[in-house]
Amino acid sequence: MSYLIYPLAFIFILGSAVVIHEFGHFIVAKLFKIRVETFSVGFGPRLFGKKWGHTDYRVSAIPLGGYVKLGGDESNAPLEGEGAPDIPAHERFDLRPRWQRILVALAGPVMNVLTALTIPLFAALMYGVPATPAPVISNLTRGGAAESAGLRRGDRIVAFNGIEHPKWDTIRGDALLSPSQPLPVVVERNGERVPLTITPVSRTEDGETAGFLDFVPDYGDVPVIVREVTPDSPASEAGLQVDDQIISVAGQPVRSAEQVTQYISEHKGQPITLTVKRGAGQKDITATSRKLPDGKERLGFAPAEDIPLIPVGIVGASKYAVDNNVEILRLTGKALGQFFSGQRSARNTLSGPVGIYKAAGSAVERFGWGGFFTTLGFLSLNLGIFNLLPIPVLDGGAIFLLLIEGALAILGMKLSMRVRDRIQQVGFVMVLLLMVFVITNDLLKQASIWRSGSNPPAATTPGK
Repeated sequence: MSYLIYPLAFIFILGSAVVIHEFGHFIVAKLFKIRVETFSVGFGPRLFGKKWGHTDYRVSAIPLGGYVKLGGDESNAPLEGEGAPDIPAHERFDLRPRWQRILVALAGPVMNVLTALTIPLFAALMYGVPATPAPVISNLTRGGAAESAGLRRGDRIVAFNGIEHPKWDTIRGDALLSPSQPLPVVVERNGERVPLTITPVSRTEDGETAGFLDFVPDYGDVPVIVREVTPDSPASEAGLQVDDQIISVAGQPVRSAEQVTQYISEHKGQPITLTVKRGAGQKDITATSRKLPDGKERLGFAPAEDIPLIPVGIVGASKYAVDNNVEILRLTGKALGQFFSGQRSARNTLSGPVGIYKAAGSAVERFGWGGFFTTLGFLSLNLGIFNLLPIPVLDGGAIFLLLIEGALAILGMKLSMRVRDRIQQVGFVMVLLLMVFVITNDLLKQASIWRSGSNPPAATTPGK
């Protein structure tokens, strides 16, 4: 049944994000007693649904969004269809005070942002927050970029790419967006601040290029666990199993997953012995990497640190949820900034339905419900923020037009229906062109992967 994971994950994650968004518009409109004619998941022809009262709850043919059709609102008629002509004045959206219309438009993105905050908040309250390591350098790749830059074991990173006192996740995130780009780093060594420059190593995974640091932080005594074993790989044939704890690699005590990755990368084609803890005993497993069907030479397993979770209260959980989403927005904004400045290609920046399909399926296949909710939170946050852009047809465009109308009203002026229609048509074309662009970008990216003879990995981290 694993072949069903990807389509089901895509349908339920994207569908949930859309329903949450449209429910925001729906519930605020209902609170103001505005008639809701249609609540649609998807655009285009109606596939199926049920009508309760005045509202048609439907699933439509094109699963790339959704809409709530409000009585008297014909601004998006090309997408949503014409409304009923006999709606009473007290139920019409277009006759409501401007502040009510703004709140209805704002409610969709707000629901998405609240969802993105709620998921990590409840996860933190239920399970705790991960104890992330301090940015103290542990292992370095011999002769790698970090060693060449002058970094040493035991250095504490006190500034990275202009950010003072960064967390490890911040350092790793900035490196991912900066492959082969020199980045300033300041380390604390023997009580002194030492300025250096490091260039993240460029790697291409699944058709996308990202930057990686060839050093790892000191995780302390955190166990390193096998999270995934690829079938018919050297690791599986040698007897490695999921949940094995890796004690040592070639006799070297293991302190991080990246240490295992680095060692295997440096010893391709050579027998590698892993000592693992399984149950109450230990076992030596020896395997030699080879090229797998995805075109990559590896042993075929994915290790990860078993990071302990720290119990927190509502304040700690709230801070974790906010910090998590702020970091996502920071990295997203940085990636878009690089794209518009020409530092980053569209292929490495933008994803459409195919990209969402692969990310959703990969996350659910590897992490189950945790992957489902994490991806839902990420997609919901991006959907909410995107819809706030001042582009006609989007919620941000509707809010922007209402604010312009308010400003013109102060001057005794107003937008004519003809001007409003033209603005909506331009917005519709912009959104349509954007959809065509991201879908084309997805297809070109996938074609590039097929040409290279590799398939997308099931995991979101490089396989070992």
